[in-house]
Amino acid sequence: YAGRGRKRKTDVDVDAEAAAVEEKKEKLGALVASHPELRVVLNPQKPRRNSFEITLMEGDKAEVILWSGIKKGPPRKLKFPDPAEVVSALKEALKS
Repeated sequence: YAGRGRKRKTDVDVDAEAAAVEEKKEKLGALVASHPELRVVLNPQKPRRNSFEITLMEGDKAEVILWSGIKKGPPRKLKFPDPAEVVSALKEALKS
């Protein structure tokens, strides 16, 4: 008995969370592999609800949004980018 107001996680929830973590690692790995001289930080601030965004920050001054899934979807999978797409956007942003 889980008690009132508490939910038990099912195996499906745990598997979905593990898959999401692996997907984030894959995207992070693609960025690091393409430009090892860059420092990559995940969520320096609280992320927006139901969103996935990738931003290039130059010091404390300039921010360039490389990818945003805010206005994409449904389905939910459209809210998350392909790693190659993110690397391409990063290369374009670094050129300018």
